[in-house]
Amino acid sequence: MKYLGIDYGTKRIGIALSDESGEFAFPQGIIGPEKAISEIVALCEKEQVGAIVIGKSIASNGMDNEIVPVVEKFKAKLEEATSLPVHFQQESYSTMEAHRYQPKAGSRDDSAAAIILQRFLDTKKV
Repeated sequence: MKYLGIDYGTKRIGIALSDESGEFAFPQGIIGPEKAISEIVALCEKEQVGAIVIGKSIASNGMDNEIVPVVEKFKAKLEEATSLPVHFQQESYSTMEAHRYQPKAGSRDDSAAAIILQRFLDTKKV
């Protein structure tokens, strides 16, 4: 099954896709929040995605960050629009890790989405 990963941000949303076997995640692109739902629905249909994974922002003290309520609303809209299962995956330090793999300046949101998705896929292997 193919998965779609999301690194949600209020300015940019990073998107990643897995391979058909659901083992490896790859950066796919960056979209704006204005048309995010319709673009994600179209991508899920085109790529025959079976499930979606969204990064959940947890603070270092283990509590939800202030963006979590916004992401939860986004998750609900995606579930309604796609009828696909939408899972949360802790995204702690995914952007920092993306900087390590993509050191040149520029947006790394899709790389962070791939890291979030890969973490989810790795937990399914255990």
